[in-house]
Amino acid sequence: MRSLTAASRAGAIARHMATSSASPPRPDDKESPVTFSEKFSLRQFTLNRPQKLNTLDMHMLELLSPVLAYWEQAELPSVIMGTGSGRAFCAGGDVAVITENLDNAAGRENAIRFFQREFGLDYFLALLSTPYVAVMDGITFGGGFGLAAAAAFRVATEKTLVAMPETKIGYFPDVGASYYLSRLDGEIVSGRTAFELGLATHYIPSNRISILSDRLAMVEKVSFEHVNNALNELHGEREPSDPPSRFLGAIRNALDDAFSQRDVQGIIDRLNLYGSGEVSGSSAEVVRWAKDTLNMLEDRSPTSLKVALKAVRKGKTMSLLEAFDMEMGMASVYCTGSVPDFKTGVSTVIREKLRTRPAWTPSTLADVPDVDIEKTFFEVAGAKRLQLEYPPFVVDRQPRDPMAYALPTEERIRRLVKGEDKKSTGTALTLEELLKEVDNLTGFKPGTRDKVLETIDRKCVLDEGVYLRWK
Repeated sequence: MRSLTAASRAGAIARHMATSSASPPRPDDKESPVTFSEKFSLRQFTLNRPQKLNTLDMHMLELLSPVLAYWEQAELPSVIMGTGSGRAFCAGGDVAVITENLDNAAGRENAIRFFQREFGLDYFLALLSTPYVAVMDGITFGGGFGLAAAAAFRVATEKTLVAMPETKIGYFPDVGASYYLSRLDGEIVSGRTAFELGLATHYIPSNRISILSDRLAMVEKVSFEHVNNALNELHGEREPSDPPSRFLGAIRNALDDAFSQRDVQGIIDRLNLYGSGEVSGSSAEVVRWAKDTLNMLEDRSPTSLKVALKAVRKGKTMSLLEAFDMEMGMASVYCTGSVPDFKTGVSTVIREKLRTRPAWTPSTLADVPDVDIEKTFFEVAGAKRLQLEYPPFVVDRQPRDPMAYALPTEERIRRLVKGEDKKSTGTALTLEELLKEVDNLTGFKPGTRDKVLETIDRKCVLDEGVYLRWK
């Protein structure tokens, strides 16, 4: 972890967080774009721009940072809960404002400052010693995912829609996505699927969120385990009327296969095979999924697709801070205007609301040299090392494991089956032995058995008709 030795950085952070430990939270102002409330053990912030789907601007970040720092340093233990008003938790950063003045130096500087502040807040949230619950009850895109992904506890409801659609506007998935997405199962998801694939740690029906806030306010002994137990108690079991997850079974296998290819063109080539039905065993459902995915990728910025894939692949071996540093450099490249797609995409999709493909430059994957992507977005950008802004009192902390309270990942289930996990009890397990082992590890977390059974069905065979063996 870097130390605060640079006087300029220390001064900037000190000014940024000047009120964090001395000023109480703002009173609940219903007209404010962020409102704050305190009730017994609960400290709650609510993003309050429903007409803008709670998209983040600089003013909202300036309101959030000092209050969250104040709550983190308070003597009385508490639980922090983040919510959004209306039909969104947060639909991302207000990119229409961010890209408005990229043609002049002052506008570019303001855009870069926004990302330094946003990324810094997201990183700070990942370092909280206070239990933090993000309620994704609605649209959770881009910067909204950043506010939620940092939380130890991420609650999905039937209204949840999680996506990182930045390549649609000529940008790249940021806010730590290169770190978080490389450690999760699956892709863009909604509702219960966000829980099943690890984007959320808990699934609670929307009509129980008010009960949740009351329950958290009355937690007698504030600890991560007590909060986890309170969330598990409100878990919503799958109902017969619930739609099945789209990303399980054959589609999940096709997804894993296609997106494991070496580069974007390889992914597209593999999807074309699935879409044409040429892959052995492809069902009509898989063919339809592949065609839908191809249509989606075709509309995206070719440059941003290549940048996004490389960032996620690099992020898999990085710490969270290293991933944010990488993303900060990449964001600065987009803000300089040297890559026109960001402004083009925002203008076409956000401002003009056109459904046509934006005029990307370059227009095709073949015209985007891989060597230029590496040099422009990773080598040159990385050398700039633009600093994040977050409170100095957390500088020596390490972020928590984002999957600590989620369902076990497919990778962990694989390690358990093969006896490679540090908590494995042995190899050559039967299904019941594996289920018992996972129950003990997760404290009988709701939804765990369904996740394990689905994974085993896709990934395992039985030796001697009894013992699990990973394919």
